[in-house]
Amino acid sequence: MKKKNNEKKQKEESKPAVAGCNDSKCYIHGKLSVRGRVFEGRVTKKFPTRIAIELERMIYSRKYERYYKSKTKIHAHLPKCMENEINIGDLIRIQETRPLSKIVHFTVIKKIKSAGEK
Repeated sequence: MKKKNNEKKQKEESKPAVAGCNDSKCYIHGKLSVRGRVFEGRVTKKFPTRIAIELERMIYSRKYERYYKSKTKIHAHLPKCMENEINIGDLIRIQETRPLSKIVHFTVIKKIKSAGEK
């Protein structure tokens, strides 16, 4: 019994500690598991607990035998530990997770580039 408790304590200590991150929907500090598709896109809107990103993709039209550009907007959960890092215009990576709300099925994994960087 004591062996199991020690193992649990070691696992808790191995997680990186961030002050003020008590978000249960954080994939690093909470119990949220990520799986599935991974996307990269620019942040278009920022809300208190989520962000909206826009993806550009190429779609093939069989009728005209051409490609055309299409934009898709995806909402993703923004963990409290990343709130200050991410701003509008940044390039970020998101990954699929279980449905967190009606429109949020993704979570922010990491920031790739700032808005000012080239």
